[in-house]
Amino acid sequence: MTDQFRIALAQANPLMGDIAGNLAKARAMRADAACAGADLILFPELYIVGYPPEDLVLKSALQEDCRDAIEALAADTADGGPAVLVGTPWVDAGRLYNACLYLDDGKVAGHTYKRDLPNYGVFDEKRVFAAGPMPGPFNIRGIRIGVPVCEDIWTPEIVECLSETGGEILLVPNGSPFAAGKEDVRLNLIVARVKESGLPLIYLNQVGGQDELVFDGASLVCNADASLAHALPAWEEALVVTEWTRGANGWVCAKGEITPEEDRETSVYQAMMLGLRDYVNKNRFPGVVLGLSGGIDSALSAAVAVDALGPNRVRCVMLPSQYTSRESLDDAAEVARRLGCKHETVPIEPTVESVTHSLENIFAGRAVDTTEENIQSRIRGVILMAISNKFGPMLLTTGNKSEMSVGYATLYGDMCGGFNVLKDVYKTEVFRLARWRNANFPRNALGPAGRVMPERVITRPPSAELRADQKDEDSLPPYEVLDGILESLVEQEMSFGQVVAKGYDAATVKRVEQLLYTSEYKRRQAPPGVKITAKNFGRARRYPITNAFRDARDV
Repeated sequence: MTDQFRIALAQANPLMGDIAGNLAKARAMRADAACAGADLILFPELYIVGYPPEDLVLKSALQEDCRDAIEALAADTADGGPAVLVGTPWVDAGRLYNACLYLDDGKVAGHTYKRDLPNYGVFDEKRVFAAGPMPGPFNIRGIRIGVPVCEDIWTPEIVECLSETGGEILLVPNGSPFAAGKEDVRLNLIVARVKESGLPLIYLNQVGGQDELVFDGASLVCNADASLAHALPAWEEALVVTEWTRGANGWVCAKGEITPEEDRETSVYQAMMLGLRDYVNKNRFPGVVLGLSGGIDSALSAAVAVDALGPNRVRCVMLPSQYTSRESLDDAAEVARRLGCKHETVPIEPTVESVTHSLENIFAGRAVDTTEENIQSRIRGVILMAISNKFGPMLLTTGNKSEMSVGYATLYGDMCGGFNVLKDVYKTEVFRLARWRNANFPRNALGPAGRVMPERVITRPPSAELRADQKDEDSLPPYEVLDGILESLVEQEMSFGQVVAKGYDAATVKRVEQLLYTSEYKRRQAPPGVKITAKNFGRARRYPITNAFRDARDV
């Protein structure tokens, strides 16, 4: 009977659809695990294709390529090195499963299929996968190992089944995307399953960005007494070999490195940084370009971009109009100087005058309004997109969630672009993150240390500067009020009456709710951005554009 066992945890960052590349990385990580004396290596959920594959996984050619890759990896295990547990799409008897396969002795030695398919929030697995049967444990080199896949541990039944059928250790491959505050939810869930089953549990999570989602890794090993044996670092790939010993009361994992928990600002900034880095690199953009206005949103976006990609891959453009203040010009230049990135100025006033002149006869007799303001914003969008087209960098938009919620943004203007790191970050959190970055140097950042944003950028009242003496609060409630109402309506799905009961002015709540609903058409045309909250606009919150419903019960 085996009393010593080494399990390697491959906290890996796959590239969606790059089956050959993911296979090559798996082989390299298995070779490293072999050198460290591992008996088994575990990869994340659907690792071979990437997670979540959405409808891509329905292509028969992709299914066949995944099978070929798995069979090639299985053949490698004839060398007597570590056995493999790897996630992949797998067709069995004409049905497509989210599978974890056991590879050993040169062949596919066993399989388990995810049973509890999530179909809420960002997940649509029932759309593409069949649910597997209740699983039993694998017999891996004399040890009965249960492999519930991700969502399979969010309820007790599947772990209970694995425990009752003789499981000794639980290995859980995951594709669990980041959301601020989710770390505690995960840990509590893991501890609950451990206490119920009396079994130790390995929680292995994918790392990296995939479109709007970012996966934080932060994998864990929890012993049967609910003590933490390992906590892997978040936001980076890692290969860790865990040491297991069988005792009178079952298997125990030796204590390893416990990475400290991060505070909210640290984890949110890291999520934005990794999400942008992977979006740019995985889609093979040479870098990014953005409009640097002198305001806090564009300054924070530029800081994240420089930290993610390095200053040489970030191009900042100031696009002043007749309403741009001297302070904005100076602050934009100072932000770029501190970040060490390229900074250029392209005045838009001649183009604004030309467009305004072209519309003179059509607009005759009409008062100046937001139309003229939006012309300025759209001219900026045209110029920035031209730079993107000519030189290749992706255009980064800089609007925050508060603005996206109420439509305080211009379609085909400041909403132009390919990605937005602030899309799921409310304005009040933008201020907190700016101060955090000035006081902290993020791990794995490629930008400079120190205060990268002048204090005036953070303290000056926000303004779009599209008309004389304009301030955001001319059009919107103070951000502290607006964000509190929005979080209640969006993240918590509260009724009008419930929001008012929190102390907010009824007329203000009604106005914000109206703006939230009528701005849906704009958000549908917005670029993707890093998911930070539980309810980001896009994958997690899907509302109809044509929508006459208003919460009138409490008016």
